[in-house]
Amino acid sequence: MTNAAFNVLRILDRTGEKLSGEKISKELGISRSAVWKHIQELRDLGYEIEASQKEGYHVAQRTKRLLPYEIKRHLKTKKIGSDLHYAISTPSTIWLGKQMMREIENDVGEGLVIIAEEQTGGIGRLGRSWASPAGGVWTTIVLKPSIPIARAYMIMMAASVAVARAIRKEYDIGALIKWPNDIFIGDKKVAGMHLELSAEADIIHYCLLSVGIDVNVSVSDLMPTLNREVTSISEELGYDVDRAKFLARVLTEFERRYALVERNEYDALIREWKSLSCTLEHRVEIRTLKKTFEGEAIDLDEHGALIIRKDNGKIERVIAGDCYLL
Repeated sequence: MTNAAFNVLRILDRTGEKLSGEKISKELGISRSAVWKHIQELRDLGYEIEASQKEGYHVAQRTKRLLPYEIKRHLKTKKIGSDLHYAISTPSTIWLGKQMMREIENDVGEGLVIIAEEQTGGIGRLGRSWASPAGGVWTTIVLKPSIPIARAYMIMMAASVAVARAIRKEYDIGALIKWPNDIFIGDKKVAGMHLELSAEADIIHYCLLSVGIDVNVSVSDLMPTLNREVTSISEELGYDVDRAKFLARVLTEFERRYALVERNEYDALIREWKSLSCTLEHRVEIRTLKKTFEGEAIDLDEHGALIIRKDNGKIERVIAGDCYLL
């Protein structure tokens, strides 16, 4: 897609009025036939652009694609999302991120956001597959934090809080965080996160933070084993939402919390995470690679481990595992 086509779109968006091809061509210094060509390019991307010989062009309806141009219309960040990479389809955005870091790491700045309309091999926590059809938000953020490796989990906490807050603020839906990094609406999952590091000794070279959110996804189209366990924002609301505006909100909310991580203001982030938790103060079942047990989730320690009071009264610290609400 050429930048010239989006230059035409910027002019139409800026004026908000019908503009003739002649006026657009004069402002851009291109021919009227070139303007028409770019209008066709925009239509191919899903924009509904009406044309009249007397009055000219105007945008009747915006694209439903998650295009960088549309995201930036709403984005209010300084670093996160300063560069956006868009793909129609990819095995996964984190796969694409790894490929980019292998090939052009020095040219990839912190805050790059990789976006895909769909993932054919989405990856969730512990390497599990994650259904990623068109209509969701599938993205990976490149980060280069100057923090100890032991504090890397705070990035996941920042992302969890950001997604929950974005859903709450945009749609007034009571999204909550289930330890360690899932976002739930009621008893169903709507989003998940995954973090991979490139590090040496105690120095983090970069992190790839992947966030997957079921936004305008029809749950009935998912596998039967999934549609009983997950939901989507559109399913909860009864209508599709503006994904570009929503992703911009997520990135904005994340940048605010990521700034706390960079400033080592961990306590403030942990407090907010706890206030949005649907795990703490609830009875849970924990499944780790070695054992399964039940108890009450009573706290989160300074390293992100879940503290469980088991039925026999003993305290168990869980660093990694699956948590099920009972």
